[in-house]
Amino acid sequence: MKTLGILYLIVLMAAGCQNTQPSLVMESKSSAPVLETSLIILGTVQDAGSPHIACKKECCSALFENPDSLRRVVSLGLIDPENDKTFLFEATPDITSQLKILKQFSNSEEELPDGIFLTHAHIGHYTGLIYLGKEATNAVKIPVYAMPRMKTFLEENGPWSQLVTTANIVLQPLENKKEVALTSNLHVIPFTVPHRDEFSETVGYTILGPHKSALFIPDIDKWQKWEVSIIAAIEQVDYAFLDATFYNGAEINTRDISQIPHPFIIESMELFKDLPLSEKQKIHFIHFNHTNPALNSESDAYKTIIKSGFNIAKTNDLIQL
Repeated sequence: MKTLGILYLIVLMAAGCQNTQPSLVMESKSSAPVLETSLIILGTVQDAGSPHIACKKECCSALFENPDSLRRVVSLGLIDPENDKTFLFEATPDITSQLKILKQFSNSEEELPDGIFLTHAHIGHYTGLIYLGKEATNAVKIPVYAMPRMKTFLEENGPWSQLVTTANIVLQPLENKKEVALTSNLHVIPFTVPHRDEFSETVGYTILGPHKSALFIPDIDKWQKWEVSIIAAIEQVDYAFLDATFYNGAEINTRDISQIPHPFIIESMELFKDLPLSEKQKIHFIHFNHTNPALNSESDAYKTIIKSGFNIAKTNDLIQL
């Protein structure tokens, strides 16, 4: 067994917004198994990854030559050592490496998780399911949790339907705002959010651990379109992983930005600017488009986010729940 690496607290010391309280996020220095119920960030990038297919911009050019292994598509993992269970949120195109990392941080001997939760039918959030099929691992009855339209989409459309008929996966129906008990330490509550719902509804999740809770909303349209106050939702949890697809509209100059109405980071920061520092620090921006300058820790955008009291989700960070 690998020697347990040092886990240390990341302290936010942002100029002009000095924080005297240490962050509760732990950066792992090894992949030794965790000892407490934990959440691990397995990816932070938008569906198509980084570098992005056919991208000729500066944001991708160097990455084609020297890929960054930490730039994986957005996903979270849950680990419950006491009950020897692991769970995956989102089945991304990077599922192969993400599941290996999830296993390495758990005590489990199993390569595959005890359940997979999906948010919606956009490519970065469910297409990794295909690797559970005959051409790949040929999994046996992996529980896949999905809302009604998502469940029907998988049942009625190939190649996903083959995963169902051959029992590579077993679909577990979810209901809006109905809590699901996973283990004695973990509960999950799905809730619908507004987004482009061509093939399925879109959901976020509240994840409840034995001591802490987390909000996971990787995809949503503008905050004002949601019937729930995002500020009120943040108040109810200890961590909030929120859609940060674009820093602002200027980074997208090849597509109609009105057709992809995610909340810009600058809009979210403006909305949250009057929150106390303790509330701001709950917020971890996630789901970054390849064009988003917040992916670069040397950028002005990144520094502005941190200086303003917020966090940027980082792949492989661990959070005890």
